[in-house]
Amino acid sequence: MTDIKNLISALEKMNLTFFTGVPDSLLNDFCLALEEYCGKNNIMAANEGNAVGIATGYYLATGKIPVVYMQNSGIGNAMNPLISLTHPAVYSIPMILVVGWRGDPSVKDHAQHKKQGQLTTVLMDDLDIPYSILDSDETVVEKFNWAQDRATKLSSPVALIVKKGILAQKEKKQTYPESTLMNREEAITTVLDVMGNNAFYLGTTGRATRELHEQMKVHGIAAAKEFLNVGAMGHISSIGLGLAIGAPQKKIVVFDGDASAIMHMGSLATIGRYQPVNLLHIVLNNGVNESVGGQLSPGHIINLTQAAQACGYQTKNSPITDKETLVEALKQFMNANGPCFIDLHVRQGIRIDMPKLNIDHKLAKDEILKEFTKKK
Repeated sequence: MTDIKNLISALEKMNLTFFTGVPDSLLNDFCLALEEYCGKNNIMAANEGNAVGIATGYYLATGKIPVVYMQNSGIGNAMNPLISLTHPAVYSIPMILVVGWRGDPSVKDHAQHKKQGQLTTVLMDDLDIPYSILDSDETVVEKFNWAQDRATKLSSPVALIVKKGILAQKEKKQTYPESTLMNREEAITTVLDVMGNNAFYLGTTGRATRELHEQMKVHGIAAAKEFLNVGAMGHISSIGLGLAIGAPQKKIVVFDGDASAIMHMGSLATIGRYQPVNLLHIVLNNGVNESVGGQLSPGHIINLTQAAQACGYQTKNSPITDKETLVEALKQFMNANGPCFIDLHVRQGIRIDMPKLNIDHKLAKDEILKEFTKKK
């Protein structure tokens, strides 16, 4: 495996000392090392477009080439500034993109990563971004040298596309701090206990989808009453808004994550503006990007409840940290007239025997359509 500490030292000698981006499981050890060794020179962005903007500002202030890290699913978020800000036809801003290659055609991966993996190199070509593939531990520093040289000469973004196992260990057991808070599954269970069969549930990207799916089965609630957002991180509340508007007679419960909610916080303003009376937005807030390695998020630093309240949600005192207060809030919100928001602090971790998610996405869609369009 690549010695990440030595890599960071090598990058420092190359004067590559500023990093920004969104963590990715394929870049797990790289991202964790940046968090440990780089301090304020590692800025974890809300989304990948945000990171490109931060990198642009840093370059303009210093003349030094920044490094932007992301999963390839984040290319879409980054595309606008990469085309209309950093492209050689506009401001011509040099930077190095380090992109985790989920859905790499040579590796078996989940359905939501497959097309993105096929398009990753195609998009680099279409965006006029030179790229090289990191596929060997021995050539990592050499490839960074190449990227720095190309970015400097072209004064434009250059990409390093990272195959699985190069900047993250293939198997790494996460450890979690001790806490008296509920975990996500316990929180989901509590909500299902109170709301039961009378609501439709949405699960955010990551481990929450697995936990919601499992608890729906335990509670005997049909899978047609759940939507599992296996991709499209940050958009679960927007999907919930569309459902709430399209089916005003149904209670819509969104299980969001803190990093997910923060990724596209403008969604809070849109929900607040249009006031769907049947929407309950619950952020399962553990303060980290758990699914991709446990890098800190702003979830336990900023006040999400105040943000939601300012956007027009009905809220409870922030944060909720225990089951009794959660049950009280749920009962109060069941008949509330307006979008409701709960910032629920939970502990990190997932039980080791949690089944992997295995669903037919198109069949799930068809079942949801039947659920919502069936005649009474």
